[in-house]
This record gives sequence, C-alpha cells and structure tokens, in this order.
Amino acid sequence: MSSSVVEPVDLLELKLLPAWVKEADEATNYACYTGEKQRRELRNRRDGKGKRSPSKTIGKQTPKMVVRDRRARRLRDRSQAQRKQAWHHPATAKPQIDIRFLPYPPALENVIAQIKAGSVAYSLFALAGLFLQKPQRYEVRLTAKSESPLFQLGENGAFSLDRDFLERNAFRFAYENFYKTDITQSEPIKGNFSNVARCRLSGTLLGPTNHHNYQPQLRSLYEQRFSRRMSFADYQRQVEIVNDSALIERWKEQACTVTTYTTLREPTPSAFASAAEAERHFRMHYLPGLIRSVEEVTVGGVLSRRLADRMLNRAIEDTWTRETRSPSNMMQELSARFRQTGLNIFRDRRGMLFVSPIRPRRFVCGQAGVSPSVRAILEAVGAKPAINRKELFEKLITDPESEDAEPRKFGLASDLRWLISEGYIIEFNDGSLDLPRAKAKSAVAAAVPAANEDLALVAASEAIPLSELEIGCS
Repeated sequence: MSSSVVEPVDLLELKLLPAWVKEADEATNYACYTGEKQRRELRNRRDGKGKRSPSKTIGKQTPKMVVRDRRARRLRDRSQAQRKQAWHHPATAKPQIDIRFLPYPPALENVIAQIKAGSVAYSLFALAGLFLQKPQRYEVRLTAKSESPLFQLGENGAFSLDRDFLERNAFRFAYENFYKTDITQSEPIKGNFSNVARCRLSGTLLGPTNHHNYQPQLRSLYEQRFSRRMSFADYQRQVEIVNDSALIERWKEQACTVTTYTTLREPTPSAFASAAEAERHFRMHYLPGLIRSVEEVTVGGVLSRRLADRMLNRAIEDTWTRETRSPSNMMQELSARFRQTGLNIFRDRRGMLFVSPIRPRRFVCGQAGVSPSVRAILEAVGAKPAINRKELFEKLITDPESEDAEPRKFGLASDLRWLISEGYIIEFNDGSLDLPRAKAKSAVAAAVPAANEDLALVAASEAIPLSELEIGCS
C-alpha cells in the first residue's frame, strides 16, 4: 500500500462545463505554504538594530492564528466553489435515453458510389472514424425510454426530456412559426440617467433600475437563460450597477429599437408591441396543443452540438467521446447499410472487418488450366502478405533488362487484375495485397515461413490511410 496521502480534488477541476462558461482558476496557491515555514520566518525576524522584535503579539498568534486563518480560507474557497458549481453546472442525473450515431445519408451514398467504382477494400473501423470525425457526416438518433419520455414542440421543433423546460422557453423556440417580426426605431429616450444595470454572466444591459422596462427585462432574461441554474434571488445578485456614460448611451440606442409581433395563422392578424404581449398571446392560443410526447427524434450532427437542453448536450457529447474511441455502433450501422447496397463485408487474416465491392474467395490450387504466372502471383502474395504491386513485380521479374521483361510485366498485370476482380486476391486501398482469410491452412499458406508471416502481421496492423476516399458533406 502506498504511503502517499491523496488530497481531495475539487469537482470544478473536472472541467465538465462548456468552454464558454469556464472561469480561470484562483491565482492564490497554498500548496507550498506551511505553518512551520512561517513560524521559522517570524522566529528569525529582527528589527533594524539586529534584535528580535519586542512585539509579543506575533509570538502568540503564530501557531494558532495561522491555522485558523488557513482553515477560514479553505472554507471560503469551498463555499465559493460550491456556489460556482451550482450556477454553471447544476447536479442532474444522467438522462435515461438511448443515443445512437448514424451516417448522414448523402455522405453515405457518396462513399458507397466510390467503393463500387473501384476494386479495393476499405477498413470498416477507419470508415466509421471518418464519419464521426465531422458533425456534417453523421446524424444523432435519440430514443426515449418508458420511464423517461421525450417531449417536442410541434413536428420539427425543439425537444427535451423536461416538459417544464419546453413550456418555459416555448415562445423563444417557436415564435418565428407563429409571428412575423418587424424592427423599427422609436424616438430617443429622454431623461438623464447616471447608471445602468448590467448582467455579469451575459453582459446584457438591462437599463437603469428606475426605468419602467427594467423589471420586465430582468425577468425575461432570467427565464430565458438562467432559470435552470439558480433561483431568481441568486440571479439578482449577479446584476451590477455601472456608472459608465458609454454604456448608458449604448443602452439608449438599444432601447430605441422596437420589435413588433404580428400573427401569421389568424384570419385577422393581431399585432403586439412587445415580446411580453406576444408571449401571453402565444401561451393562451398556441402552447396548449403544441407540446407532444415522442418516442424517437433524429437530428443532424451540427444541430446536435447546440441543443437548447444542456443535459441532452452533455449526454450526446459523452456518447460521441466514447464512440470515437470505439466506434462499434457506427460500424454496425455501416455494415448493415453496405450489405443492403450489395457490398461485401469480410474479415482479413487478423480478424479486422473490411468492405469491398468484390466477394473474396479462396483459389483452389489444384484447379485445371492454371497458368504458371497466376500460380507465381498467388505464391508470392501468400509468402509475403501486404506486398504491393511494385514489390510483386520486382520479385517475379528477376531480369528487368531482358527483352521479354515488358511483355511479362503486361502479362503479370493482366493476371493480377483478373485475380483481384474474381476475389482471389484482395487489394486494400493503401496498395497492399493479400489472400482471403481461410478457416484452415491451405497449401500456399503452409509454405509461408514463420518469420515472414510475423513481419507481415506487424506491417498489416498499421492504420490504413483513406486519403483517396472522399466523403461528401465535409
């Protein structure tokens, strides 16, 4: 058992927050500060004449006051960390929902067309990683469980596991489908204002506290952005009063901008002079029948990274992180889609999955009518897996300067092409060649020296580049 003492770790160090709400660490660091060191410094402290300080207070407070001071600092830092965590990262249970990543159909069709146009095999693992690499290449399917239903606004609106969250923010998410907005400039605000209120968390200017629109602005901003993080009383503590003439003038310019809302789905359109009036109309006439329970929702990869529900955002990000390390689900999806389009899924000699337009099959060595050139190619590939075309020709054509060297090269190229098109030899997209996998050792595989086979397995274990394969929607 190790004798080292492990200090407790602050939960804020886990960095679970989104990047835009992360705050800088505290500058003060007490890791190298000890009471013994301070006592030694105080003991050696002397006045200008080389004598010890006559103050008795220093000697009395050294052992105990320092400990109490450090304890007070720890308690204060702990309480600040807890408040910070409550604001930015509320404690929520893991959502009970199935998350699955699917290939984006246009990108998948592009890949299938390129695979069918050639004769080479591609690693299914590498293809899955390419689809997960960019959000434009995949979709996210969310499937609700019976104990945790999924709610959605309308047919294609925002969705969440929390119905109350959708009800509170329904107008902000869906007002464009029900109202037409017109932005106009009103008369300049009159009056002299010495200060203006500003939200510390978002930087939004709320106006002077004595202005008639201050309270509605404060309540609206809280409901839209911070109601799930903290109470209204806690949020009010995040509002500061600044005495800056430039900010006051900027608020006046913003306040002169008036947005009116006009209904789109009524025979006689109704106009509202403020968002609050339009929201009251929305909640009375549209909201009751707008929220519905759904079992499954599919959303694009780009949109999945900026969902309104932060709990779903974190769940999707965690699932994507696990999937990129081991893309088994994406590989299953690709394998099923490839088989439906007539492509072949097979395993190589190492057991890795590949996709190819050609079905691999073993060549029967006793087959009649086999030319010596075909037999030489099979023996050379079997003796050295992962050999490329150049190495193969250099091995089979020992005298490249002879008169029959060029005709033999053309003959070997033709025979190799036939073997690849029939599936007797597999050509991977990195240019390497290999024989199909066999359940039992064949006569050709038995002739492979053990040393060469080990070297071939090491070479084949390297990642196969997919630079020649272009995926659409990149």
